[in-house]
Amino acid sequence: MSDPLDLLFIDVTDPLYEGECDLRFRVLREPLGMSRSTVAFPFEADSLHLVAATIDGAVMGCVLFHPDGAGGGRLFQMAVDPSLQGQGIGRSLVEHLEAELTERGVESIELHARDHAVGFYAGMGYAPFGEPYEEVGIPHQNMRKTWGD
Repeated sequence: MSDPLDLLFIDVTDPLYEGECDLRFRVLREPLGMSRSTVAFPFEADSLHLVAATIDGAVMGCVLFHPDGAGGGRLFQMAVDPSLQGQGIGRSLVEHLEAELTERGVESIELHARDHAVGFYAGMGYAPFGEPYEEVGIPHQNMRKTWGD
């Protein structure tokens, strides 16, 4: 891909939100045989959405964060277009999100990592906790990263 990607915080009213949902469906739900209706979570409007988009508005990556009200929250629905995976876009999204969350006073992030993504998150300082489990029909591991005091 030759066009640079802009990292943008959006909300559910932004025109890029539909592209974000389409990407999440294609990468995270469709391969599992799930329907498009499984993409949206009830708390999406209260979550922080970060997208990587081309200048013409194609969403090529995304990550969401839902605050827990106690100085932390959950990272979820991380997706990068398959044609761009392995090029550092996911890392850029997480780093950009973490920087924003630090500015907002967040001190910890938890996530449910798919088995194949545990190494990615571990390389970014996330530590596994608890026993592995199955979610949406595939193996997952809870992970956490804490900073600040």
